[in-house]
Amino acid sequence: MNLRRFAACLVILITIVCASPVAAADWSVPHDFPTIQEAIDSPEVADGDRIVVGPGSFAGARVTKSVQIQGVGRTVISSGPVHPSGLVQGFRLFDGSDGTTIGHLRFEVDLPIINATFNHVDNVTVTQNTLVNPVQGISDWLGSGWTITHNDIVGLRTRCGGGIAILIGDYSGGAVTGNVVAHNRISGTVHVSPTDCGGYGATGVVLYADFRWGAAGGQDLAFNRVIENAISLTSDTPAVVDVVAIELTEAEDPDPSIDVIHDNAIGFNDLRGTEGQLALTPSALGDSNDISRNLGENRGHGLRPAAFGLGGYVY
Repeated sequence: MNLRRFAACLVILITIVCASPVAAADWSVPHDFPTIQEAIDSPEVADGDRIVVGPGSFAGARVTKSVQIQGVGRTVISSGPVHPSGLVQGFRLFDGSDGTTIGHLRFEVDLPIINATFNHVDNVTVTQNTLVNPVQGISDWLGSGWTITHNDIVGLRTRCGGGIAILIGDYSGGAVTGNVVAHNRISGTVHVSPTDCGGYGATGVVLYADFRWGAAGGQDLAFNRVIENAISLTSDTPAVVDVVAIELTEAEDPDPSIDVIHDNAIGFNDLRGTEGQLALTPSALGDSNDISRNLGENRGHGLRPAAFGLGGYVY
């Protein structure tokens, strides 16, 4: 090879190497970092990196990067940042955490996964986790493109509200689309607080547009899929808080002639273990959404008054 050809090949090789993306790194908690929060906050941990946690009991964190948080062995999230309501969170997702994956963890906190108020966090994956008796399990407020699959949610709790396993919702007047809730198992008892206010319903999966107390509600809560979930829930005090498997609610919509919740697919779910299977408010949502082929399907009217936080839900 002559010198000119060698130099040309060298330039091409350098260009290829420089243009190649940097491989994502794996970081261990507690070996590389003692806590999940310190891993996320470290300048060494970049978007796309994986934080491998456990086994053992750990605190959750405020997530500000697009990372993969994965448990190994029996990894328990038993504490974490405190929500303004005083409830304990697992992971709270902030701007910059789009694309985060959370998997293979056991949660024993009030609010396992929730995005921060007015943070539109998209394309989050929540998979193969176990949630034990949360007040509000997986909360996707304002986010599009979430994938919530193969999670096991065992029991729920109420606190003048809550008692919710999976929530897809909007209160900001935006569009919440393309979320998938599939192959999750939601089972067990809704434990009603002895001092609960009552008069509302707990729920397995809810699509919710909130216009109450001057909130902007939603423009489009559409093209989401709730498919092939098994929901079997009973309330220990149904006279105070009853339970419904799947709920679609437009709360105090100022213009009910315009469907905010529309073109969602609710199908192939097994609802037979829950006495109340479907609650639609208003009932016309049954015409603007594809609700079909659910086992044990029957329909009623939902009820969730302004009881907790901004109306029975935690933001």
